[in-house]
Formats: sequence, structure tokens, C-alpha cells
Amino acid sequence: MSLLHTSRALLSKTSSIARKAATKHNFNVPRSFTNVPTPPDSFKDGKPTLQYARALPKTFASMTNEQILQFAEMQIPEACRECIVRDIMAVDQIEYDDAMKIFKKIAETNRRGMQIYALPFYTGFGAAFTGGILSVPLVFELSTVNWFNDKFVTAEMPPLEDLERMLEVGSASWSWMEPILGQISFFLLCMQFARSQLQNLGVRPYFNWQLNMRAAYLVSQFPQYDAEFLRSYSKIDKIVEPHEMSD
Repeated sequence: MSLLHTSRALLSKTSSIARKAATKHNFNVPRSFTNVPTPPDSFKDGKPTLQYARALPKTFASMTNEQILQFAEMQIPEACRECIVRDIMAVDQIEYDDAMKIFKKIAETNRRGMQIYALPFYTGFGAAFTGGILSVPLVFELSTVNWFNDKFVTAEMPPLEDLERMLEVGSASWSWMEPILGQISFFLLCMQFARSQLQNLGVRPYFNWQLNMRAAYLVSQFPQYDAEFLRSYSKIDKIVEPHEMSD
């Protein structure tokens, strides 16, 4: 079992031990969700003291290993980054700033080929958007309707006096556009229903495949570092643009 997966169980166990050790009605004893000891003077009357508030970590770099593992399990990008940085520090025996430079190379490597993986999504979006826009003139614009009729239908059109209004053009073109648009609509409805059933099963064939391919490539490029940390970071990276990391 990986370190990320075991961290949640460890945190839950230590939290239970801390609660049992606390006095039942003593509100000055804080509930700890990690195995990091809390100073006894951190709380007064159930509220944090000024000294304890000043110690609040405001960046991911200042958090403890236990906190970072917990947030990484929740798929927080900055925590996944921090896991890799600290693993680099331990493996290469270097300081934080030098480890961050290596992480930037890892992040750049993870972005390689991202546009190729995104191509099917762009294609689907482009086809749907273009088809929706073109359907309007193909039904209601006379010159476009006449062109489509001459090229693909060759049906007899009403006289020009019956094609003076947009709705009249639509009425004429609907005799051949209705089967096309109706069939496309029914096909998309079936595909949408099939997709919803796959989602109920937790299956996303192409999306999961490209996630696993990217993660496997990143692990192969940096085999000296923890594979679970690398996979977790790779899978939370956005396809279109990288996540804008906070400190």
C-alpha cells in the first residue's frame, strides 16, 4: 500500500488516540488530527492563543509532512508538488530551493505532448460548435438552402413569392433537414445516455487512459523519485494549461 493511501488511515488513528487522551470536558485540550504534538498552552477557554495563532502555517512549504500527505490525498496540486519536492530533497540530499528547480523540470516534462492528448477534446468541441452554427443557415437562409438543395437534395422548391420570409424558407428546407437533424439529435441523445452509464460505473475510457499514459511517462523519466508522488502530481495537472500554483 502506497504512502499516500496509508496517510489517511494513520491520521485517523492518531486523531482517535488524541481524543481519547484528552479530558472529556477540558476545552483547553485541542483535538489533534495529526501526530504532531500541540503545546499545552495553545488554547484557552476553547480558543487559540495569540502565540499559537502566530504559528499558523500560511504556505504549503511551511506545513508538516503529515499535513502535506493529507492534502495530497485530497488531490490538492500544491500538496502533490510539495511531496515531490521533499522527496527530491531526501533522495538528492539538497536544500529546498535547489529541489524546486528540479521539480520545475519535472513539471515541464509532464506537459510534453499535452496538446496531442487534448486533440480529441478539441475535435469534439469544434465539431459540435461548428455543426450548431451551420445548422441555422442550412435551415433558414435562402442562398445556403438553395446551395445545399442543388448539391445534395435536388428537391423542388416553392416559388420565390413563398420564400420571402425566414420561416417560409425554414418550412421549405425542413422536409430534408428534419431527418438529418433528427437523426443527429437521437444519436447524440443515445451517446449522452451511454456516457452517463459509464460515469455511473466510474469508467472514462480515453480520459483515464491518457492520465495513466502521462503518469507512466513521467515516472519513466524520473525513476529515482517516488513513483506514487509523481503519478499523483501528473494526474492532477490540467490538460489545457498548468495549474497556477500558490506558495
